[in-house]
Amino acid sequence: MTRKRITSGAKWEPIVGYSRAVVVDNCIEIAGTTAAIDGKVMFPGEPGKQTEFILNLFQKILEENGFTLSDVVRTRIYVTNINDWEQIGAIHGKFFSEIRPASTMLEVSGLVDPEMLVEIEATAIRSEK
Repeated sequence: MTRKRITSGAKWEPIVGYSRAVVVDNCIEIAGTTAAIDGKVMFPGEPGKQTEFILNLFQKILEENGFTLSDVVRTRIYVTNINDWEQIGAIHGKFFSEIRPASTMLEVSGLVDPEMLVEIEATAIRSEK
C-alpha cells in the first residue's frame, strides 16, 4: 500500500492534523474544502461561485495526482443555507452531470468563517489499467 499526503500549505494543517488530500493506491480522499485562499474567503455571499471555485480546485488536485473528475465516486456538500441548494446543485451538475457520483448535501449551522457558505469533500477511485 502506498500513501501520499497532499498539502494546501495552510498553516492550520499541522495544527489540526489533516491533509488537503490523501492518496492511497488508486484512491484519493479530498478533505472538506472551502473557497478560500490564504485564509481569505473568495466570493462572499455567492454560494454558486464558491462551489465553482471548490470544484475547479478539486479538478486541479485530481489531475495533478493522476485522477480525473470521472474517477469521483462520492461528494459531500455542506451548506450554511439549504435554500441555496438549487444554485449549488446546478454548479455541481455542471461538473458531474455525466459522472453522477453518489452525493449528499447537508445544511450545517456554520463553517469556520461566516463568509464560507459551502464546503465540499470528495472521494475518487482510479480504474486499474
